[in-house]
Amino acid sequence: MSHDFNAELESRLTRYAALDSQSDADSPTSPSTAIQFGLLNLLVAELQAIGAADVTLTDYGTVLATIPGTAPGPTVGFLAHVDTAPQFNATGVKPRVIRGYNGGAISFPDNPALTLTPEDNPYLATKVGHDLVTASGLTLLGADDKAGVAILMTAARHLLQNPDLKHPPLRLAFTPDEEIGRGVNPRLPADLRADFAYTFDGGAVGEIEFESFSADGAVVQITGVSIHPGLAKDRLVNAIHLAAKIIQTLPQVTLTPETTQGTEGFIHATDMVGGSSEMTIKFILRDFERDGLAAKGALLQQVCAAVAATEPRATITCTITPQYRNMRYWLEQDMTPVDLARSAARSLGIEPVSVPIRGGTDGSRLTEMGVPCPNLFTGMQNIHGPLEWVSVQDMAVATRLCLAISAAAAS
Repeated sequence: MSHDFNAELESRLTRYAALDSQSDADSPTSPSTAIQFGLLNLLVAELQAIGAADVTLTDYGTVLATIPGTAPGPTVGFLAHVDTAPQFNATGVKPRVIRGYNGGAISFPDNPALTLTPEDNPYLATKVGHDLVTASGLTLLGADDKAGVAILMTAARHLLQNPDLKHPPLRLAFTPDEEIGRGVNPRLPADLRADFAYTFDGGAVGEIEFESFSADGAVVQITGVSIHPGLAKDRLVNAIHLAAKIIQTLPQVTLTPETTQGTEGFIHATDMVGGSSEMTIKFILRDFERDGLAAKGALLQQVCAAVAATEPRATITCTITPQYRNMRYWLEQDMTPVDLARSAARSLGIEPVSVPIRGGTDGSRLTEMGVPCPNLFTGMQNIHGPLEWVSVQDMAVATRLCLAISAAAAS
C-alpha cells in the first residue's frame, strides 16, 4: 500500500473546506442548516461518479453508500461528518496549502496578528517537510471533519478502482450536525447495516480512541419581576443579577474546561442571553463516568435552588437533557473493532495510542445505539479555531489505515 494519496487528499480537503457547512444548535431541522446540503449533495455526486453502490441521501441528511465486498467478512462502517463547529466563524473559509513546512512560525494572510508556532504546538514541530493546510486567519479550517470526509472518499475511490483488493462489504456514512450532538439519527444504526464501524474524526497519528465523555446539556431559565426602574424600590427582581449569582456560586477553580484536563469533567456555561426580566443560561456537563456526570447535574440544580431561595419572587428552573454516553461502557465488553484497528495500525508501523477523548463523536452515540464504533485519527489539530491545521501526509497515513482495516476484516 505504497500508493501516494497526497495530491488527491489535498484537492479534496481544500475543495470541501471551502464549502460553508456550519451547523446550528438552535435550529430544529435535520440537517440544522441548509448549507450542509452543499457538501452532502456534492458527496452524492462524487460517490456515484467513482462507482459506489446504494448511494442515498436520507431524509435526515446523511449520505450513505456501499463499497461491495470482494471477500467474505463482517460489514464494516466508516463515518465522517460534514458540518463545521458553531463556536467560531466558519463562513467563507479560504483553505491554503503550505508546502514542505520549514519548521518556523506560520503567519496568516487575513490576520497578521495571528501566528501558529511549533513552540506552542509541539505536534507541529514534528511535521517539518509536510504539506500543511490551514485557513486564512479569519475562520476555522473545517478539517474537523472534512479531513475525515476526504480520507474516506480517497479510500473509497482507491478500493473501487482496485477490485483485486480483498475486503468485506463496506458502508460509508457522511453525517450532518455532529458538532451539535445530533449526527446520529435514531434510524442511522439500522440504515447503516454495519456489524461495527469507525469514525475518522480524531487528531494525532496513532490515536485509536474508545473512551469519550459522557454528556448532558442543561438550560437554566430565570424569570425575575419586571417594573419601571424609577418605581423599582423593593419590587424589581433583576434576572441578570440572579444569573450572575448562579455563575459566581458554581466552583470555578476545579470544574470549568479551562481548569480541567485528562479524565476530569466540567460544567461549562456556553451561552447567557436575556435581560433584566428574563435570562437563559445554557450549560454543557461532561464527565467520563455516569456517577460523576450525575453529580455535576445535581450540583448545578443545587446551586439554582440555593439562589432561588434567596429571592422567592423569582422563578428559576434547571432542565437537564441527556446527550451521549461514554462509548467505553459498550466497547470494553467487545474490543474486536478496537483490536482490529490497533493491529492494522501496527501493520503500518504505527504504534496505537488510546487516550480518553475530551469530547464526543458520532461514534459515542452509535456505540450506545448498538453499533460499536471507535474513533480514529485524521491528523487534524487546533480544531474549532483560526489556528486549525492538518498535515496532508498525516491524512495519507489515515487513508492507509482505513485500507488496512478493510483488508484485515476480510475472512
